[in-house]
Amino acid sequence: MTLLAKVPNVFVIHPDLPARNFKEFVAYVKKNPGQVNYGSAGNASAGHLSMEYLKLVTGMFMTHIPYRGTGPQLTDLLGGRLQAASAGMPALGAHIRSGKLRAIAVGTQKRIASMPDVPTVEEMGYKGFETSQWYGVHVPAGTPADVVKRLQEECLKALKSSSVTERFATDNAVGGGGPSADYARFIASEQKIWSDIVKRAGIKAD
Repeated sequence: MTLLAKVPNVFVIHPDLPARNFKEFVAYVKKNPGQVNYGSAGNASAGHLSMEYLKLVTGMFMTHIPYRGTGPQLTDLLGGRLQAASAGMPALGAHIRSGKLRAIAVGTQKRIASMPDVPTVEEMGYKGFETSQWYGVHVPAGTPADVVKRLQEECLKALKSSSVTERFATDNAVGGGGPSADYARFIASEQKIWSDIVKRAGIKAD
C-alpha cells in the first residue's frame, strides 16, 4: 500500500581488525580469504543479503556465521568473535559512537547525516551499489480503492508528525508515504535486484 521508511545498512568491523577504512578492509580480506567471519541475524536476513551483495561486487571471500537474531550476533561481534557485519543504525549506532565498532561504509547512495565522514560503498568505486532495510504497510488484494487511499493518507500524516520525524532522524531513516502505485513499482524493483543476488550467492532461508 505505502512505503513507511528506509533505514540505511551500515557496514561495520571490530576495531581489532587491522583495517581502518573500507579500502583497507577489502584489501585485508582478499589477502586472507576465508579467515574473516561476518555475522547476521540469520540466513536470508537483511544483514546476510547485504554482506553477500558486498562480497559479490568486491570479490571478497568471507565466512558467514548466522545467528538467531541481531542480539546474539552483536554480542559476538562486540566480543571480537566476529570481525564484520551489516545492520541498521538502530542496532549499531551506540556501539559506533562508543568506538566499540568501526563503521567503514554505508549502503545508501548518499552519506548519512550522523556519520558524514563515512563513505558510501558507491563512492568506493562500486557504481549503483545500494542496500537499505525498508518497511511498508500492506493490505489484502481487493481492498476498496477508497479505503486504500484513506489509509495511505493517514500513514503520510503520521510520517509528518514531529514524534515520527524526530525518531527517524535519530535512526537516519528516510520517510516514505507515497502513492500505492509508487510502492508497487519499488517492490517490483527490489524483488528483481535481490532475487538475482540470492541466486548468484546461493542464499537459502532456514
